[in-house]
Amino acid sequence: MPSKQPPTLGSLAVQATPHLVHVSPSTCHNLSMFKDLLKEYRRLDDTITMRLNRSNAQFRDRDRAGTGGKGNIQDQACAYVWKELVENWKRRTEMINYCVDIVDQSMEEKRKSLTSEEGDVRAHRKTQAAMFADEVKRNQVHNELAIEKIVRQRSLDAFRSRCQYFSPPLTDSEARKWWDAVHIQESP
Repeated sequence: MPSKQPPTLGSLAVQATPHLVHVSPSTCHNLSMFKDLLKEYRRLDDTITMRLNRSNAQFRDRDRAGTGGKGNIQDQACAYVWKELVENWKRRTEMINYCVDIVDQSMEEKRKSLTSEEGDVRAHRKTQAAMFADEVKRNQVHNELAIEKIVRQRSLDAFRSRCQYFSPPLTDSEARKWWDAVHIQESP
């Protein structure tokens, strides 16, 4: 009989990174599924302080066991959490931008079909109703871009309060891009 893995309990359950999900156009058109998916991906940002605490403890334990990396424990923990944040921000941004494109494309297709349906009043009304529904979706999806900026800024503030002297390595161009983008937004 195969042994069962014990369930992840406590803060470890919250710390787990979300599964990679392949977003399809149907995901973008289903607002509740889209928002639930974003909520799952934003869990990392919501638990940033706990993750920093856990990472510090994890790297401290590794150091005590003699398997730690080089450098300060705090710096190692900050670099680890920063890498997770950047990967998560990138996935969410790609997903939101993909859905923005899908919903915008759907709106454009309906506009084109509206101009071609000159004589059929029923089809014209049906297309207008579908356009209205797509406009609501479009606004909701576009709003997620603004929400994403707020979530990132809040996470960065929490991160910087604990990792005051952290700066991503110059060799990590992706992390530097995110770091620089967030710091440009802060400028008056």
